[in-house]
Amino acid sequence: MKQSIFNLLKKKDGEFMTHRERFIRTLKCEPIGGQVPHFELVFFLTMEAFGKVHPSHRFYEQWNQMSFTERKLHIEDMADIYIETAKRYDHSAIFVHPNPSDIDSVQWLLETIREKSGDEYYLMMHGDPTWAIPNGDNMMDFAAQMYEEPEKLNEASKKRLEESIAFAEKLHNKGHLLDGFTLCSDYCFNVNPFFTIEQFDELIVPYLKEVIEEYRKLGYYTIKHTDGNIMPILKQMAACKPDAIHSLDPQGGVDLLEVRKIVGPDMALIGNVNCGLLQTGTEEECKEDILRSLRQGMENGRGYIFSTSNCVYTGLPLQRYETMVNLWRKYGNYDKT
Repeated sequence: MKQSIFNLLKKKDGEFMTHRERFIRTLKCEPIGGQVPHFELVFFLTMEAFGKVHPSHRFYEQWNQMSFTERKLHIEDMADIYIETAKRYDHSAIFVHPNPSDIDSVQWLLETIREKSGDEYYLMMHGDPTWAIPNGDNMMDFAAQMYEEPEKLNEASKKRLEESIAFAEKLHNKGHLLDGFTLCSDYCFNVNPFFTIEQFDELIVPYLKEVIEEYRKLGYYTIKHTDGNIMPILKQMAACKPDAIHSLDPQGGVDLLEVRKIVGPDMALIGNVNCGLLQTGTEEECKEDILRSLRQGMENGRGYIFSTSNCVYTGLPLQRYETMVNLWRKYGNYDKT
C-alpha cells in the first residue's frame, strides 16, 4: 500500500508527528523540517473524486423529521467525506462545513470526525463576525450605509461579535474538539479592497482584533482568509494578530515575498497557487506557478502552508489539482531544498 506523506514526517527526536501537530507548529512559525503542510479551505470536487455530494451542497430541510438513525448515517457520511479527502490528498487540516449548523449538530459532526480519525487532523470552521463584500442585491444599500450610518453597522457588528464568541464558548465547554476558526469574510476585489482604508479601520479592525483575541483566550487558533488585492489593508490585518493569513491571491496582485516582508517572519502564510492558472493555464504555466509558490513560501524556512489561492472550487479541473498535489509531494520538503 502506498504510504501517506505523514509516514515520512518525524520530530527531531525521531518520533512521528501527526498532521495536526505539524499544522499547529507551522501556525506558530516553529521549524518543522520535512514536508510542508497542505490543506484546502474547501474541496468541492467530492462527487468527481468520491461519488459523494459535498456536505455544504446538501439540503436538509427535513432534518428534524428524520429518525436518529437516519441523522446519524448522514453525520457519519459527512465525516467520512472530510476524512477521505484529507487522506487522499494528505491534508493536514479539515475545514468543517457544518450542515445543519446548530450547536448540537456541529458538536455531533466534530465528535464523529474525532472518533473516526483521532487527533490526526487539525479541525477548523468558519467564525468571522466582520463584514464582507455584500452581494449584488445589497451592495448599494450597504455602501450608502457605510457613509451615512456607520454607527448602525458598528452596532450590528457588536452583536455579531457577541454571537460568534458565545458560539465558540459553547464549543469550548462541550470538549473543545475544534482547533481553530478561519475568518472567511472577503474584503477585497482583485483590483482593490471594497472598503477604504478609513472604513476598514472603523468598521472592520476593532471587531476583527477582538474576535481573534477572544478566540485565543479560549485556546483557538485563527486564520484570516480573504481573496483579492489585500495589499492596501495588509498591515491592518496583520496588526490584528491572526495566526495566519490565507489566501495570498496572485490574481489580486499579491506577491508572497512582499507579504512576508510586510508581516515579518513570525506570522504564518497560506496559499498563493494561482487558481486562475489551474483552471485555464497551460500545463507548463501551472507547473511553474506551483513550484514558484513552494519556493517562495519555503524561503522563510518555517511558517508556510501550501494551498491554492482560494479553494478547490466547483469547476476546477480535478486533474490540475492532483498535479498540484503531486508536485508538492515531490518538491515541498524542507529537507530536500
